[in-house]
Amino acid sequence: MPVALPRIELGDITPHNIKQLKVLNQVVFPVTYNDKFYKDVLDVGELAKLAFSIDIVVGAVCCRTDMQEGQRKLYIMTLGCLGPYRRCGVGKKLLDHVMKIAKDDGQYDAIFLHVQISNDEALQFYNKFGFKIIDTKQEYYKRIEPADAYVLERSLKERQTGNRFIEIRNAIFTS
Repeated sequence: MPVALPRIELGDITPHNIKQLKVLNQVVFPVTYNDKFYKDVLDVGELAKLAFSIDIVVGAVCCRTDMQEGQRKLYIMTLGCLGPYRRCGVGKKLLDHVMKIAKDDGQYDAIFLHVQISNDEALQFYNKFGFKIIDTKQEYYKRIEPADAYVLERSLKERQTGNRFIEIRNAIFTS
């Protein structure tokens, strides 16, 4: 008999539930985030969400907008869920939310994040969504081993550029 997946709802991060995000991050991630991180999360609106299953926080995503070399990118600072809820669609729901924001905005060139080089589960997860390793940051993490991180990125402009090329090529051949 198949196991029913829990229903997952996304909710805002507010001053009233920010401590739940802190606890979740302490359980899920091997790094500690400072108070400034949590203060900043309260100011990003839709770029930070909690995932709830029957009113229990089971996951979260926190992002920010970065400018790099003239490109506007969405940076996933954290995306994680409690172990028992992995492979239940929580991460997918959180990542789908982030990708929808980027798509609807239309001004992001890419989405990127850092993943510890030994985190095969995360690497496989992001690969399924079209993220590619574009760089390795030596000694990225402090006080955890391995300290190196991959930079993963999913370009958002390739399709638009490709479609634009087709439009231009068609206009040339039909003129």
